[in-house]
Amino acid sequence: MSTALHPLVARARHLAEEVLAPRAEHVDQQGVPTSHIEAIKESGLLGATAPVAYGGSAAPAAVVRETAEILAGACCSTWFVQTQHHTPVKTLVDGELPVRERLLRPLADGELLSGVAYSHLRAFPRVPVRVTRESGGLRFDGRVAWYTGWGLNDVMLLAGVTDENEVLFAFTEARERPGLRPSPPMRLAALTAARTVSLELSGLWVPEEAVALRTSYEKWAAVDRPKTTNASPAVFGLAHAALQILEESGDRDAKETGRALRIRLDRVRREAYALADHSVPHEYIEERLAYRTQAYHLMRAATTAAVVTGGGRSMALGNRAQRLAREGMFLLVQGQTAETRAAHLASLAVSASV
Repeated sequence: MSTALHPLVARARHLAEEVLAPRAEHVDQQGVPTSHIEAIKESGLLGATAPVAYGGSAAPAAVVRETAEILAGACCSTWFVQTQHHTPVKTLVDGELPVRERLLRPLADGELLSGVAYSHLRAFPRVPVRVTRESGGLRFDGRVAWYTGWGLNDVMLLAGVTDENEVLFAFTEARERPGLRPSPPMRLAALTAARTVSLELSGLWVPEEAVALRTSYEKWAAVDRPKTTNASPAVFGLAHAALQILEESGDRDAKETGRALRIRLDRVRREAYALADHSVPHEYIEERLAYRTQAYHLMRAATTAAVVTGGGRSMALGNRAQRLAREGMFLLVQGQTAETRAAHLASLAVSASV
């Protein structure tokens, strides 16, 4: 079955066209509504990678990427809230601890939406969140700098590091209580709508049976690294949304620019996804980073072209082109590590010297 015929792709397109895209500018200014989250939950997209036996679809990677492109191009804020959910699902699918049987089905069938609080692990050897064992469970202390979907998520997958440099991931409710205090929602240049906060952890206690993953930092980092070096489907989705503006503009120069950019974007997309599908995820790191940065450059070119095509109208907050341009700025730093930042800056230096 081609991705275009897959039921999840059809559902994503329907959701994008009927629910997300028509309200994207309003959501950008007012925040992701619970109605969007309910629509996502009902769509079956939250269980895309989960086993069928647990209420999921066990969809191939190409389908998962295409649905991400569709959602990100329609409403990047809603995409960003729901994309957090797929890491907790994969963690449970790959794990064998008791929490798998308790949470995998409700996460896969859309009963629950999960957020993630683990990007701080990439700061190692600095440890923003420390875990210690206490009273038959785990105590979390520290600060989570970024947590997306506050007030929309039901649970979160929270990570920390022990004194022995062991990484622990555990599920806990996504609500304020003793030991867990959220900041006010952050006002950001883009994706304020995704309801991002920081979390102060001061003795947050989580029962042992909530642990979903326990491993050494070195093993976790080896698995995490290839994820950040691959190009994000959201970048391609956003770029295609910007190119659509050029195609629909009625301006001949804009259409010609759009056609030229689309040819280059489709080539980079093919090559980047071929590497993402490679059987050894930690090989071809330099090539992965190169295609990732090329995708960024083309996304920025596409969103800039959309703004230029709109002229002064693009400066209105309710304008689609400037929203896409701001969302593109966000994607430049989303999931950024020291390695991806260095590769991106090096690529920009080379471009500037040409």
